[in-house]
Amino acid sequence: MKLFSDTFSVLENSLNYSTAKNRAISNNIANVDTPNYKAKDVSFSNVLAGELQANRTDSRHIPFDEDNRKGYKTFERTGTTYNHNGNNVDIDKEMTELANNQIHYQALVDRMSGKFRSLESVIKGGSA
Repeated sequence: MKLFSDTFSVLENSLNYSTAKNRAISNNIANVDTPNYKAKDVSFSNVLAGELQANRTDSRHIPFDEDNRKGYKTFERTGTTYNHNGNNVDIDKEMTELANNQIHYQALVDRMSGKFRSLESVIKGGSA
């Protein structure tokens, strides 16, 4: 018997993803002037796994390791260079992503708080 609905685990995974995304963005901003630094990004692993599976020509190519059970994957953005020193951090893009991620995180926290308030109300017998 499950004590809580799947909503809690979905919210937990989403909060973990948002935290990892925030960490990657913060590292990118901190390394905006670091020579040859390549920006990091975070992606949901199931989306990435689907892409990897679609592009695999042999089962021995590009194994999707067990470390990706957490629901997201951090990867390095390659193929671009915005600065003369080999760095590919676009500070405007990072600041926009940071603001979007903060809004997303706050919405998740509000939703989680609402779920806990609902449980509290049920435990107290409906009278608050």
